[in-house]
Amino acid sequence: MDIQLDPARDDLPLMANTSHILVKHYVLDLDVDFESQVIEGTIVLFLEDGNRFKKQNSSIEEACQSESNKACKFGMPEPCHIPVTNARTFSSEMEYNDFAICSKGEKDTSDKDGNHDNQEHASGISSSKYCCDTGNHGSEDFLLVLDCCDLSVLKVEEVDVAAVPGLEKFTRSPELTVVSEEFRNQIVRELVTLPANRWREQLDYYARCSQAPGCGELLFDTDTWSLQIRKTGAQTATDFPHAIRIWYKTKPEGRSVTWTSDQSGRILSVIPALSSQAGMRSSLFSFYRPCVYTVGSPINNRALFPCQEPPVAMSTWQATVRAAASFVVLMSGENSAKPTQLWEECSSWYYYVTMPMPASTFTIAVGCWTEMKMETWSSNDLATERPFSPSEANFRHVGVCSHMEYPCRFQNASATTQEIIPHRVFAPVCLTGACQETLLRLIPPCLSAAHSVLGAHPFSRLDVLIVPANFPSLGMARPSKDKTGHTSDSGASVIKHGLNPEKIFMQVHYLKGYFLLRFLAKRLGDETYFSFLRKFVHTFHGQLILSQDFLQMLLENIPEEKRLELSVENIYQDWLESSGIPKPLQRERRAGAECGLARQVRAEVTKWIGVNRRPRKRKRREKEEVFEKLLPDQLVLLLEHLLEQKTLSPRTLQSLQRTYHLQDQDAEVRHRWCELIVKHKFTKAYKSVERFLQEDQAMGVYLYGELMVSEDARQQQLARRCFERTKEQMDRSSAQVVAEMLF
Repeated sequence: MDIQLDPARDDLPLMANTSHILVKHYVLDLDVDFESQVIEGTIVLFLEDGNRFKKQNSSIEEACQSESNKACKFGMPEPCHIPVTNARTFSSEMEYNDFAICSKGEKDTSDKDGNHDNQEHASGISSSKYCCDTGNHGSEDFLLVLDCCDLSVLKVEEVDVAAVPGLEKFTRSPELTVVSEEFRNQIVRELVTLPANRWREQLDYYARCSQAPGCGELLFDTDTWSLQIRKTGAQTATDFPHAIRIWYKTKPEGRSVTWTSDQSGRILSVIPALSSQAGMRSSLFSFYRPCVYTVGSPINNRALFPCQEPPVAMSTWQATVRAAASFVVLMSGENSAKPTQLWEECSSWYYYVTMPMPASTFTIAVGCWTEMKMETWSSNDLATERPFSPSEANFRHVGVCSHMEYPCRFQNASATTQEIIPHRVFAPVCLTGACQETLLRLIPPCLSAAHSVLGAHPFSRLDVLIVPANFPSLGMARPSKDKTGHTSDSGASVIKHGLNPEKIFMQVHYLKGYFLLRFLAKRLGDETYFSFLRKFVHTFHGQLILSQDFLQMLLENIPEEKRLELSVENIYQDWLESSGIPKPLQRERRAGAECGLARQVRAEVTKWIGVNRRPRKRKRREKEEVFEKLLPDQLVLLLEHLLEQKTLSPRTLQSLQRTYHLQDQDAEVRHRWCELIVKHKFTKAYKSVERFLQEDQAMGVYLYGELMVSEDARQQQLARRCFERTKEQMDRSSAQVVAEMLF
């Protein structure tokens, strides 16, 4: 692809002023409405000003890791549910559409729990309202800047945490007897720094504070990439309110989530209806099952909630999400949430996280999914998957951690030996059979293998969701020190080319990284390499790191005789700074060509070339060629070799398809097969190309290019026809790239 870069369009700004103030915790209270394709509600931010966190995290921006050097002293949190009272009341009237959100009414201003009056929220104040002067205020007012895009911000207010009973104990200063800004900020400062063994109490206080009344609206303004908030008279981050509530809603076109339908396809339903002429009659309706989920967008989650994007902003969160009762809500939380029925047609789900992580790691998925369960479990599986009891979860000293303090599994002796963590699998009902036959049985051995290679699992549980075909699985733009431009004093920066829609299809960096790890493993030997990986994970878990940290530690932990002139500098030179295939990989490639599996493939290629050269009419006594059974990786190599052939006859291609059942192979094999179909204009197999473009949309982008480059009218028509069918369901970046190819 000829990539024309436009810095004004392709660079992604990170606007949050993380050098001045950090979000330590988010509390989200959201409603999901599939009819309007909007998620709306409130988010409460608990902040810590720079004077406090700079001392603890002064070197994060230099080495992307915390230097607090506090030891983790507390055990793994047990899954729990903290009831969170809804931030608003609901009307008893319900819409009868299964896929509509629970109907909402206005907030009861006399709420006995002290919830905020939401009259202005209900009135639909537009974010276009000019709420503050965005000019240079100098030292007049401190400005909190959050990363934000494609959101309608309705209202921002300070939260009166002092109104929550019991929180006054967090004020250590005896002179603070009058409720003031300083008094409220002191409460938040103590709350966000509670020790890790009080994580349950901390989550409970966060929830109660999030429902406290407001104590004054804050001035705000939005532009394309940020939300700016200030309070008149608050001249520094220390003076700025440390707990704020934002009323907002997403937009259907927001790029952080995708509103689509699941894999069930069109569903037919017979619904009875009254007729004045014939009494009761039945009508046939068809519909798709809708779903919405975070997609790893280049803008991450800033179109889902206002946040701080730079990775230095490590935070925890808890969320209450309401949706129609027919939906399942999944999130990247530490607990296995179950629905709480609010009434017949509406359920609430609650998740939380106690491990500080970047806001980009927050995920949500809502859809009509079914939890898949193994029909039979072995006693071993049950023994390894049961959650820890309180007695088993007691803390034991197993080492010292270098990350900021949180309830860490690496400090729990039982957790470090848990090979298979509790996990759930969700999918549409139509995929139940495939999940039962294949996926469910693979997860336990995969988890066990990960534990054997890397050590303790960093999280206590896992949810696996089978997402629709439009999930952009080829990569995401993530902020890192290497990708950002100059960082301002406030912490704002720019990710170079972060918005380029073609960026996610540039896989060279992923491929080079993969082969570099393979090269190092082969050079050092599996035992040395995997031993280092376990040590590396244990040393740096819970922290942000750079690739040079990994390489430096690797070289420091291997014997001198195995280094063989390896250094961080020459690895960067060979693998990062040089274009093309690195020299070590070229040597390995030549050596790999002599391995048994590759030799077997070359022998099969020779057979197929011979078959292709045979005349259409053969002699009766001539024997049929016998082909060997090949592994999927061998099939990919076989098809790549055959792609180098100038011509392959339709008869040869048909025999290839029949011999290896190519239409039933994995996506990598089918992609190479489709390339052969396109190159040789094998019209009988065009259905396979159409299927690939619809079912493997991310990988299909490359195939669209090959169909158009061929300059064959029928192939170009096929490409345009498939795009018309799928463009509304495609990932936005993929659709943009394909549209530029086709039109």
